[in-house]
Amino acid sequence: MSHSVVIPVKDSAAASTFYTAALGQEPHTDTPYYVGYNVGGQEIGLNPNGHASGMTGTVVFWNVDDVAAKVAEAEAAGASVVQPATEVGGGTTTAIVTDPEGNQLGFISQ
Repeated sequence: MSHSVVIPVKDSAAASTFYTAALGQEPHTDTPYYVGYNVGGQEIGLNPNGHASGMTGTVVFWNVDDVAAKVAEAEAAGASVVQPATEVGGGTTTAIVTDPEGNQLGFISQ
């Protein structure tokens, strides 16, 4: 199972400028809803809608086959749902939960 690190941003253009310089490469995806970089096989994304969807900081998204099923499993284990399974575009579904300590974890299927 692989993962993506997603950072909520308020100003996508400014964040893109910063991360392009900091990571030393241009993004592979640059859309109004996601700016993505692949650095040594690690996906790092900027989400301009992250704060609005409940992200309180950087979230690791684990790739899963069925986001809704994984959210249900997490809830059964004590998680609280921040963002239920949601189609975010391009055939991608995401969800965010918090663990019993309040830490956020995301699930993604593409």
